[in-house]
Amino acid sequence: MPLQSSPASTPTPSPTPSPTPYLLRNENRPGFYIRYYKAFAPVDPDQWTLDVTGNVRSSQRLSFADLLALPRVSQTSRMVCVEGWSVAAKWEGFTPQTLVDRVRPHPDVTWVHFHCADGYYESLAFDELLMDRIIFAYGMNDALLLPEYGAPLRVIVPPKYAYKGAKAITRIIFSDQELPGYWPTVAGYSTEGMIWPGPNYALDLGSQRRILSRGEVFFEDGIESLDP
Repeated sequence: MPLQSSPASTPTPSPTPSPTPYLLRNENRPGFYIRYYKAFAPVDPDQWTLDVTGNVRSSQRLSFADLLALPRVSQTSRMVCVEGWSVAAKWEGFTPQTLVDRVRPHPDVTWVHFHCADGYYESLAFDELLMDRIIFAYGMNDALLLPEYGAPLRVIVPPKYAYKGAKAITRIIFSDQELPGYWPTVAGYSTEGMIWPGPNYALDLGSQRRILSRGEVFFEDGIESLDP
């Protein structure tokens, strides 16, 4: 005869639903707007790795701890968005030359492609990557980057609009071919991405300004500086 369940037995509790993962979304936060290609869950730096491959002599898979061990540099520079706003910050990280010295690209390399955790992608000419003032940043304003602003790693390209500065980078590929970036491909943005003169609202200064020359932007009362 089969066993019968007791009416007084305690029912098995249902599993507690997992919380909905936090997603990074575009927000107009005071002081520094957040912009991503699409909403996505923040990257866990402890699980993250940076793959550096392509036409190189020594491919690399680097952990966040590996990046922190590289020679550090810092600079204060202004990031300018094509939407018409800008903000300056102090960035800390390492130079592209430091990465180049580790992977040793082949002589035919002319482009560097960036792929990101949210599916975004961009590229820079190899000689542009090695220009002064370009920095791979994992820190911002004397603290580690927040996920909202590109953690664990982003590239800062002060002479160009912010869409050229890939965030939450997961893969870097050295190549002999150009890869047009996401926004130049889908929205007709310039592949060059150079900043042009025009109106601009400086979020950190709280006022409307005008960019007067092509390239990197310096406002007289901003924190941006050519000095470290």
